[in-house]
Amino acid sequence: MKHIKSKYEILRQKIYIVIYGSGTIAGKTFDLLLLAVILLSVLLIMMQSVVRYDKLHHDFFVVSEWIITVFFSLEYILRIISNKKPLNYIFSFYGFVDLLSLLPMYLSFFFPGSEALVVIRSLRLLRLFAILDLIPVLNQSSHIKESLRASANKIVVFVYFILVMSVILGTIMFVIEGRHNGFTNIPNSIYWCIVTMTTVGYGDIAPITPIGKAIASFIMIMGYGIIAVPTGIVTAELSRNRRTKNVKNNCPRCKTFIYNEFANYCYNCGEKFIDGEVKIDE
Repeated sequence: MKHIKSKYEILRQKIYIVIYGSGTIAGKTFDLLLLAVILLSVLLIMMQSVVRYDKLHHDFFVVSEWIITVFFSLEYILRIISNKKPLNYIFSFYGFVDLLSLLPMYLSFFFPGSEALVVIRSLRLLRLFAILDLIPVLNQSSHIKESLRASANKIVVFVYFILVMSVILGTIMFVIEGRHNGFTNIPNSIYWCIVTMTTVGYGDIAPITPIGKAIASFIMIMGYGIIAVPTGIVTAELSRNRRTKNVKNNCPRCKTFIYNEFANYCYNCGEKFIDGEVKIDE
């Protein structure tokens, strides 16, 4: 027996098409409108942080932000209602981002000033990739994730070594320079060492003695290597993953690069692919 949809089910389906259907005209229009409102919201909160503008248009900024927050709240509720599996949306990445974009204005009742955190809404602009069919570009992040995961152990060991060196060198500088030269304690000296090693150089603490300056020079030079090493580790993993991928995308028989990962045959030698492998027809 054919199921007859109720008016509520029909309405929910229409809402779903508009909100989630980025491939439809109505869906793209809604998404573009949503992105425009997000940009407007971020712009308003940035302008509100300027004292001169806030004094002149404070009420306008507050009312506008609340109108936008109510709009996003209704959108969040409609996304839950129209989705057949609302929990999948609620606990998804975009679900968390959408919820976080609502909280700052409501939290401002209890924590004044927290409304500035509405800039979190800018994360929702990631939907631009889906709207403009740029998912392949967004998927490139998977290569970076794989490389970072493969480099994690090396980077952890490297960071541990740097922390140990910071403690040792910071302590040495405390002994050499002393409290009268600004190195009031070991934690403060370690802070100076980290600032110097990362080439930030705030200048709030500086060595005075010749030996201290010599050690500081050594730390500065070492800092350039510290910046380069993690970058080199990740870059090496990226290159390795790219080479591995290229090997997987080459025909095992004639070594021709296969541009289409879903291809069933090698366009050069005609070999048949089965489950990612090549079956050689005898």
